[in-house]
Amino acid sequence: MSHPNVTIGLTNPKSPTNVGAIFRAAGCFQADSILYTGNRYDRGAAYCTDTQNLSKSIPLTRVECLLESAPENAKIVVIELAENAISLADFQHPENAFYVFGPEDGSVKQKVLNQADSVVYIPTKGSLNLAATVNVVLYDRLAKSTQCEEGNELIRESRDVNNRLKVKS
Repeated sequence: MSHPNVTIGLTNPKSPTNVGAIFRAAGCFQADSILYTGNRYDRGAAYCTDTQNLSKSIPLTRVECLLESAPENAKIVVIELAENAISLADFQHPENAFYVFGPEDGSVKQKVLNQADSVVYIPTKGSLNLAATVNVVLYDRLAKSTQCEEGNELIRESRDVNNRLKVKS
């Protein structure tokens, strides 16, 4: 069985802090790469909070156009508060997905929305921060997956070295 491919597309991200948190989400939820447009992130990249040095294993690539750079055979899934979008609660994630997120201070362009295979919104009151949105979408993908790893071995591999907690049986 082939490994599903997950790529994150960021539209002109503004905050290096958010991009750092997105790196962490990409690592935790096993995304393959991150693409971004614009130059605002480049100006603040030195302040990126990639606390797990995931930029060494997950490529972060600046591109001119997210649509033209979409991975081959990936379904384009735009995450946006757009009328007539599908609720994340009802959405079935494609095996190979290119998740496109808007900037912190704006929206995905209409032409990108029009070319998406799916447009999905998170049913919240108000909008989430960009990094939080990426985390929620990737977690939802994991929770709905039939290939979700679980158990004590995963917990031991994933937790901080200072955490040795056990739930009493």
